[in-house]
Amino acid sequence: MSSSRRTQDSRQDAGATLRAYNFNSNVISVIQLGQVDYGEGIRLQQKLIDLRKAGQIGDVLLLLEHAPVITLGRNAKTANVLASTEQLAARGVDVFECDRGGDVTFHGPGQLVGYPIFDLRGFSRQPSAISHQELTTESFPSWRKTLGAVDYVRRLEEVLIRTCGDFGIATKRVPGLTGVWTEAEPAAKIAAIGVHISRSVTSHGFALNVNPDLSYFDLIVPCGITAKQVTSMQKELGREIDANDVAQAVSRNFGGVFASQMLWVEKVDALLGNVVGVPMKVPEELRRLHGEDELLLG
Repeated sequence: MSSSRRTQDSRQDAGATLRAYNFNSNVISVIQLGQVDYGEGIRLQQKLIDLRKAGQIGDVLLLLEHAPVITLGRNAKTANVLASTEQLAARGVDVFECDRGGDVTFHGPGQLVGYPIFDLRGFSRQPSAISHQELTTESFPSWRKTLGAVDYVRRLEEVLIRTCGDFGIATKRVPGLTGVWTEAEPAAKIAAIGVHISRSVTSHGFALNVNPDLSYFDLIVPCGITAKQVTSMQKELGREIDANDVAQAVSRNFGGVFASQMLWVEKVDALLGNVVGVPMKVPEELRRLHGEDELLLG
């Protein structure tokens, strides 16, 4: 093969990669999966991470819930799992180690779990949606070339704070702790965040307590924090909340905080096609699939 031909092919490959990353499209595809076993969710995440790193799909937000499971991050202390193996088995709780940052947490029915598979380079030229600085043309060059890990986590917190606010629950950040907490004292945790970032692509994400059985949290020291209680949207409002309404609010707030258009898709296969979805359309059929840096969990 001639040198000029190799150069042309290289340019075509580079162009294909740039088109696949589609940094200027500002589109996040949303897939709602229903209940997914934790191990199955990890396998699906890894497939999507590989596709995102290869530039074969755009940014994706998975929304789902898990069967009861305790997960241990890279910094987890086994002493923070308070229940014995027999007690966990009696309640049908699995235990998984994973590559996110942070300590011990619980996932289960009634909890909305979100896994953003984002290339943070795609948000490099966006100002932070939670910045209080006045944005001017002169300030553009000072923006990060890649969205930083801390700013990314702050944006996840902002999505969850806005979502709770949509349902009349006032929430806040607590200095030195990751996650979202009730405004009323004593502050209680309503959402946990734990992420992994490799080659600018994110995985893992957040867990928002919508209608979970909070007694499961008695099996652990949530996120290794003993001084704070755990709460839920149901507990704060005194009534059960429609999980689909919460999912739509989360999607809408992702669009606002990450300055992106949210497109609901019905199946993962659609991510590889030209048409990825319809704006804010809830999928009619939910499909279950079979088939490095870290940050905090708090």
